[in-house]
Formats: sequence, C-alpha cells, structure tokens
Amino acid sequence: MQEKVTGMVLSGTPVGENDKRIVILTKERGKISAFARGARRPKSPLLAACEPFTFGEFSVYRGRDSYTVSSVEVNNYFSELREELEDIYMGMYFCEVADYFTRENLDAREVLKLLYQSLRALKVPSLNRVLVKTIYEFKMIAVNGEAPRLFACIECGKKEELFYFHDQQAGILCEDCYQKASHGGKGAVKIMGTTTYILQRILATPIEKLYTFSVKEPVQKELEQVVKRYFSTRVDRRFHTAELMEMLELNLV
Repeated sequence: MQEKVTGMVLSGTPVGENDKRIVILTKERGKISAFARGARRPKSPLLAACEPFTFGEFSVYRGRDSYTVSSVEVNNYFSELREELEDIYMGMYFCEVADYFTRENLDAREVLKLLYQSLRALKVPSLNRVLVKTIYEFKMIAVNGEAPRLFACIECGKKEELFYFHDQQAGILCEDCYQKASHGGKGAVKIMGTTTYILQRILATPIEKLYTFSVKEPVQKELEQVVKRYFSTRVDRRFHTAELMEMLELNLV
C-alpha cells in the first residue's frame, strides 16, 4: 500500500550498481529506512531527491522490513548549502546528529522541525556558523528531554547570581552554593551572566523563533565551550562529520 510522508533525507548508502538505501526523518512515521531503486542512475528522477538534507513529500510503499520510494515531490533541496564545503559538512553533521537522537518509527516531529530551521539558519548572513551549530546541539539535547536545569540554582532554588554551570549535575549553581565545601568548585565552571541568559533563552524559545539573535564573540566562545562539554556528557559517539569539519579547519581536506 502506498502512502505519502513529509520529511528530510538524513543519509544515503549505495546498494548494488544503481540503487540506494536512504534514511528519512518524517513527520508521520518518525525515522524510516527506504530503498530508492535506480536512484544512482544519471537520469533517474530520484537522483537529486535522495541526497542528504533534501526536504519534500515522499511516496513510499511499506514492506516487511523497510519502505520503497516510488516518487518524491521536493520542496527544498537546500541547494545554497551545497555551494561551500563548510556548509555541506555542517549540514551533514546536523543530519548525523538528528539520526543519532531518533529511532525508527517513533515520533520525531520536533527534531525534524529543529533540523529544518537549523539548516535554514546556516545561510542567514547575520548568524555565525559556529553559533548555529552550538544552538542546534543544545536545543537538540533539550528536545530529547535532557536539558540542564538553568532557571534556578540546583541546590537552593535561588534565581540570581547563576554563574556556575555543572555538567555532571546537569544544572547551574548560584555564587553561595558554589562556595560551599560540599562542592568546592568540583565539576562546575564559572560562566558570564550573559552566557547563562543565552542558554536559558535557547531552552525557552520555540524552535520557529530560535535563530533570531546574535551574540558578541566572547559570549559565543564561552557558549560554545559550555555546550560542547555538556553535549559530550550526553552523547556516547564521535560523529564522522565532526571529524571532517575539524580536518577542514586544519586544511587537511
């Protein structure tokens, strides 16, 4: 039986000489695997439609273990992201992270929405690419139910002077609680008040309005460091595309 699903291609793997196996993140079915027969042929209508971060409406047939794509009505190729290597790698990284945080046939509408808006944000002139990546990673953790407690001190509940971010305890400490002997600074990192505010803002802002601000360089650097540490405590995998981006920064690719 044929059905239509709206979603985005996360990845594609060659199968045989002409076919492709793709992973699609959909509104209706969550993450699904699908075969695109003939998608690697030069004149195939599925050739471009089965590339990563292609968004559209997929007509699929459901089989025992996977789906088969019969046609695709593309709404957005994100072709502007395919012009620069940095954007290609970043887009692929976003897709790889979305793949990690989702499971087959489980609701992933918020992840799909976040992925779509984040890819769009990569080409907003006023937004730094690294800032978009940082926001994406932090919001992805929140969408998946692992957001740190940032709106009050995790020890006393105080809502002022929240300057010490604690990775392992997934929250923030006020000045007074940080000074207590029970913590003694272990595991907590001091951050600027502005950084705390931006982290809170990322958590509280709806995905549709997430990329509507920029920050000064010192805040961006601290924000990146805090999120990178926290992200690493919640993710037990080294992403291939992250390694490619690091190599690109070192001019090794």
